Amino acid sequence: MGKPKAPPKQASNEARAVLRMHRGSPQKLNLLAQQIRGLKVDRAVNEMSFSRKRPADAVLKCLKSAIANAENNHDLDIDSLVVAEAHVGKNLVMKRIRARARGRAARIHKPFAQLTIVLRDTSAEAETA
Repeated sequence: MGKPKAPPKQASNEARAVLRMHRGSPQKLNLLAQQIRGLKVDRAVNEMSFSRKRPADAVLKCLKSAIANAENNHDLDIDSLVVAEAHVGKNLVMKRIRARARGRAARIHKPFAQLTIVLRDTSAEAETA
């Protein structure tokens, strides 16, 4: 006897992907998430492909994962997908010590971030379903 199956976390016309434990500041990751929010999927992929910021590779990987989830798991049309949500959250912070002058120490914070991308199908048949 097991627990009953949990309801899905998104609507039938949505697909999502989560990037966990990204070693980088949530603030820097959020700058890229803001760039793709509300864009069509092909435009968002181009934005991340040609971005010069370091976390752009991780955002692109998560975006492609969400696209693959939409196509394979939810049978959505890729051409009508839009980035409905792209939000960043904090994850753990590694605390390290750096030796300083006269026997003192300074803390170094190494933050981790988490990115969630939700794609929504905007075609007419998806809205009626």
